[in-house]
Amino acid sequence: MNIFEALRESHGQQRSLSQQLIQTSGHTEEREQLFKQLKNELYAHSVAEDRYLYIPLMFNDVGLDITRHALAEHHEMDELVEKLEETDMSNPGWLAIAKQLSEKVHHHLKEEEHKFFQQAGKILEDAEKETLAKKYLAEYHKYKTVEA
Repeated sequence: MNIFEALRESHGQQRSLSQQLIQTSGHTEEREQLFKQLKNELYAHSVAEDRYLYIPLMFNDVGLDITRHALAEHHEMDELVEKLEETDMSNPGWLAIAKQLSEKVHHHLKEEEHKFFQQAGKILEDAEKETLAKKYLAEYHKYKTVEA
């Protein structure tokens, strides 16, 4: 397994959870659980991805440019998660923010998979892609078990 295949597994989870979340209404147990799961998924993925994809790519000029954009999008998602945490789930505005987050997640993942991965694939050596996948997965699973 290479780093891109490892990342795609989490991407599937993020897509599914964000889509399910925006189908909920009111302050319910389901909404609380889905938000908690999505928040944890985004956190674990982001920490591990930053460390084992973005940082190695920053040592290359082309990698630095594409990485800056991806990191900015991670920051935007973090800000939306914070807004959701600060807003009461029964507030109609909560769903509007959740929809913004879902759209940002879907946009980011599509961009990563269709543009970023291709560019990063040209920068990283095959052996490095496999090593990074192992390190990413170890870090990802470590944070998946920790409360975000």
